[in-house]
Amino acid sequence: MTKTLLASAAALAIAAATAHADGHLTFAPGEGPFSWDSYNAWAENAPDLSGQTVTVFGPWLTPEDGYLNNALAYFEDATGADVIYTGSDSFEQQIVIDAEAGSAPNIAVFPQPGLAAVMAGKGQLHPLPEGSADWVNENYAAGQSWVDLGTYADADGNDQMYGFFYNVNVKSLVWYNPENFEDAGYDIPETMEDLKALTDQIVADGETPWCIGLGSGAATGWPATDWVEDMMLRTVAPEVYDQWTTNEIPFDDPRVVAAIEEFGHFARDDAKVSGGAGAVASTDFRDSPKGLFSSPPQCYMHRQASFVPAFFPEDVEFGVDTGFFYFPSYASKDLGNPVLGGGTLMAITDPSDATSALMEFFQLPLSHEVMMAQTGFLTPHKGVNTEAYKDDTLRALGDVLLGATTFRFDGSDLMPGGVGAGTFWTGMVDYTGGKDAAAVASDIQASWDALK
Repeated sequence: MTKTLLASAAALAIAAATAHADGHLTFAPGEGPFSWDSYNAWAENAPDLSGQTVTVFGPWLTPEDGYLNNALAYFEDATGADVIYTGSDSFEQQIVIDAEAGSAPNIAVFPQPGLAAVMAGKGQLHPLPEGSADWVNENYAAGQSWVDLGTYADADGNDQMYGFFYNVNVKSLVWYNPENFEDAGYDIPETMEDLKALTDQIVADGETPWCIGLGSGAATGWPATDWVEDMMLRTVAPEVYDQWTTNEIPFDDPRVVAAIEEFGHFARDDAKVSGGAGAVASTDFRDSPKGLFSSPPQCYMHRQASFVPAFFPEDVEFGVDTGFFYFPSYASKDLGNPVLGGGTLMAITDPSDATSALMEFFQLPLSHEVMMAQTGFLTPHKGVNTEAYKDDTLRALGDVLLGATTFRFDGSDLMPGGVGAGTFWTGMVDYTGGKDAAAVASDIQASWDALK
């Protein structure tokens, strides 16, 4: 599953293709690892939208807004429409103000589903074009997950699909040092059973398997919530996970307690974690992966999301000093390959014919590939040419998404703030400090009850 970050032939092809054939398209039509045939077929039948404007509002700022505009240029070239994207670091506040004032953009780009669901319930979103749900189900890996994540109740309480996901991130990853694995003769685990066996083997060899740190200032504890969420997805059906995030089942349900204890299998054993279990809560999450690169290594594995390389030592060479593998599922539980993560979704806030055409354009592989080639954009679109990814690590992350059978958002982000960004965090600190899992879960549930 691991790949290097070294420049690939595809990246060189992309560089060669950046000659602007017509002065404004970033990648010359017909060149590079892009799906030109499907784009050309669509463009030939695209409506003439000359003189029409589509406004898009979202959270992407410089340089991401420029990358998006480069992708939108292919829609403009095919239709004659003008697409205006505006980004704001106060998007979530401003979109509410604009919608209530009747001045919403045509399309809003939401960082997560919560606010979109609220606005849909107020009648402030417009359902996606007919057939969108079927298209996503057929063309996205774990397609039903993406349909479910983009479907909300309308003002009358009827479920409709409002959200189209465009750009996704991955959390279900384990980072490691390939050289250390090779020297010790360790193989990449394919299942959770294998991962636990490897953990035990490293301990038996007199080494420490894991680096885990929960420290994050006022947000201390959040890395443990990701562990628990991943364990929930690997021990219960996705429907149970959903019930947990909405409190349809209580936080102290035995299945939730069991998932917390699955995290404890790794984090509460002095022999399995660098510095011992007592250091887990006090170690800053930004410092915790550094043990992978010390000599001798302080640990062999670190579970964290795709952003963690930002905190690796500056001299770390990707593909040589570090790699990653999918945080595996249990072979014995028949729950497929669930992936935990997040992503941005596009929703229609002011419908028009040009807006519907743009949403159709976002279904084209090219609209994803142009983004893939420029930045850390990941997609579950099964039709894209993965050679378009900017580098091999992004391609490997894309492979994790394409291999997913279920995708779920970070559960703590879906819970009320007082729980997901409050007692869940502090409860995990208490748990790693030795408090019983059932007692911790009961305390968290009590805090949720107090919010109702």
